[in-house]
Amino acid sequence: MGKLSTHVLDTTQGKPGAGVVVELYALGSGARTLLKTVTTNRDGRVDTPLLEGEAMQAGRYELVFAAGDYFAAQGVALPEPRFIDQVTLAFGIADPSQNYHVPLVVTPWSYSTYRGS
Repeated sequence: MGKLSTHVLDTTQGKPGAGVVVELYALGSGARTLLKTVTTNRDGRVDTPLLEGEAMQAGRYELVFAAGDYFAAQGVALPEPRFIDQVTLAFGIADPSQNYHVPLVVTPWSYSTYRGS
């Protein structure tokens, strides 16, 4: 079976986003269910896959990154309200036998993602 992983890259400072709180939600049948809350390590990654084994199912998901809190903790001067605060990445897993890596590349003013493996 495949697995789901993520990491955060802070391109403002050119380093991994360590200490970012990430929530994983499953979406389905009109419900949004929190599956896991994790915090990125010093490499900007999570220590274990977000989903793997039987938990890795086809479906729709969201990753919510507390980017604004991360930048505030880094001492970055942010406007109020923050331009980038919580970043929500909505994505689908079509084939649970594959690896899905969903990273966040972020600054206080922009973000992007891609599907890695």
